[in-house]
Amino acid sequence: MTQKKLSLFGGSYTVSALLQTSSERILSGGLCFTLNDQDVHSIKTRLSAPILHVPIERLDAREALCECWNSSGKSKTDIAGDIHYKEDDDILFGVLHINESVFTSTENNTALQQAAESAYTQIFTLLEQKNYPHIFRFWNYMADINAENEGLERYRQFNLGRHSAFKAFNRKIMGNAPAACALGFNHIDSNYYSKSCLSVAFIAGRVPAKAIENPRQISAYQYPEQYGPVSPTFSRASLIKLIDSELLLISGTASIVGHATQHVSDVVIQAREAMTNIEAILEQANRNSVKANFSLDSLHYRVYVRHKEHMLDVQHE
Repeated sequence: MTQKKLSLFGGSYTVSALLQTSSERILSGGLCFTLNDQDVHSIKTRLSAPILHVPIERLDAREALCECWNSSGKSKTDIAGDIHYKEDDDILFGVLHINESVFTSTENNTALQQAAESAYTQIFTLLEQKNYPHIFRFWNYMADINAENEGLERYRQFNLGRHSAFKAFNRKIMGNAPAACALGFNHIDSNYYSKSCLSVAFIAGRVPAKAIENPRQISAYQYPEQYGPVSPTFSRASLIKLIDSELLLISGTASIVGHATQHVSDVVIQAREAMTNIEAILEQANRNSVKANFSLDSLHYRVYVRHKEHMLDVQHE
């Protein structure tokens, strides 16, 4: 979610619109939500930008969408290990897809945990080498996120790997962690995704980001032990003060009060609770903002719905 008309956020475009845009467009990178491997390949080729392929389809059956981030000037594209990235003088946008099958689970370290640690180790190494010390946001996607294997939910395995990399690079895991989301998708039979089950996009820069927390919720990094061996490493939002504007990046927001999900059996009331949480975050962001006046109608939204049959109810709400 971002405030409208900011220089870095380019907006959401259909695949066909992106394929018709000028090849001279300066695009830092983006995320495309589609089951079509060829769509993503075509966009990458035409615009020479790192694109995270997220194998999630729109529930309204309309054309697939891509979220785009613009470059602020002359940029360069390169590859470092598993990371495809693009940088300019101010920001670096990168994506990587990690194949879990290259890792072998051990008694204390699952394949997904190792994949997550590898992904974040590569990201932190690159950012240190390129001198982009401040991470604005992470987007994480993995197959079967709530499935349990080897005695632990896959999301909790991911948290372990991410946490290890944060600690190894002395990155803050409390107080000023970057905004982030972690979403799952159904494991699919695809030439692309049979090889890659963990996908991460990130944007980093040379100006600091201010972590924003929600007073209605316990900070994710302070969750009690019932939610896993380590707490999730993210803040509820990041506020970035640019030269002529401010950028607010809100993390995945759900119907959580304190640390517990509310209204488990009613998706409509869950949606209302989520919006109340967003309002609380905006209030905190505005207290820290110098130029912006963030409001619900000034945001760009992407809504994830677990069950397709709930889409119309949430959309109406």
